[in-house]
Order: sequence, then C-alpha cells, then structure tokens
Amino acid sequence: MSRPVPVPTELSEPFWEAARRGDLVVPYCPACDLRFFVPEPACPGCLAPGWHYVASTGRGTVYSVTVVHRAPGPGFETPFALAVIDLDDGGTLLSHVDAGDPEAVAIGMRVRVDFRPLTDEITLPCFVPEP
Repeated sequence: MSRPVPVPTELSEPFWEAARRGDLVVPYCPACDLRFFVPEPACPGCLAPGWHYVASTGRGTVYSVTVVHRAPGPGFETPFALAVIDLDDGGTLLSHVDAGDPEAVAIGMRVRVDFRPLTDEITLPCFVPEP
C-alpha cells in the first residue's frame, strides 16, 4: 500500500505548487510580521485575513524531534524522524528529517529542505542535515 497523498485546499494550493517547483513558501502576515504554518483563514497572531505566501530559504534548526516507530496509517515506512523545524527566516514546520538513521536526528541539528516527489502533482518538503 502506498503512502497517503496530501490533498491541496484553496489555502494550501500555493504551498504545493511552490514545492512542486522546488521552492519552500510559508504564510506571512504583513499586519504583525508573523510567519506561520499551517495556512489558516486568518493570521494566528493577530487574526488579520490579509496574509500571503513568501519564500523561505528552507534552512533551519531542529527544535524538537521524535522517532516514530508505529506507523500513523497504512503506507508509512517506520521508523522515521518527525521534527519541528525552526526556520532561519521565521516560522516553524513539522516535517520528516532524513538523516539516514532516524536516531541520529537531534535537537539543535542544522537542516535544509529537500523535496521528494510523491506523485506528479505532490512533492513533499522534507529536511536533511546540512553538510
């Protein structure tokens, strides 16, 4: 069985389009200067509805990590490292970190985005250790 494929919504479609091109974008609210993820109808910081996507460098630091040994559903290969990434340019993402050995992923590790095609339409942004 294959891994479940994310289904883009009206709010998330620009994120998935950018990932397909090999670009990481995050929601940004100019009213309060907040970068955030996941996209919401209004900014979670100030509730302004006028946010838009901005480019991210895709580099950051592992803030928190766990090694998942029990698949969250059919199609997931375990074990894998699931981490909260503090992006250098602001905001956080929850993502897989592929360091070869999931146990090697540690808090404070420097990482960069690495795009993994899942289907012709969906490319997943994952993270790998910076060289």
